[in-house]
Amino acid sequence: MLKTPNLAMPRSREVTTVCNGRREVWTDYEEAKAYFLEMMMSADGEERAGAECIYIQLLHVLDECSDEDE
Repeated sequence: MLKTPNLAMPRSREVTTVCNGRREVWTDYEEAKAYFLEMMMSADGEERAGAECIYIQLLHVLDECSDEDE
């Protein structure tokens, strides 16, 4: 039987983000990306770095994105 790679599987449109300790569940991936892009462009300092970190993770289509070091 052939295995279907993860990239070919339909993605859940739901994503969880943790930014500055605030956890939020988004039902629309594109909405989350737009929010963090806007935040990244308008903020500075640590807030900007956190938004940038999450935005990059969203570009890689992760289901859970965080600005915390693990």
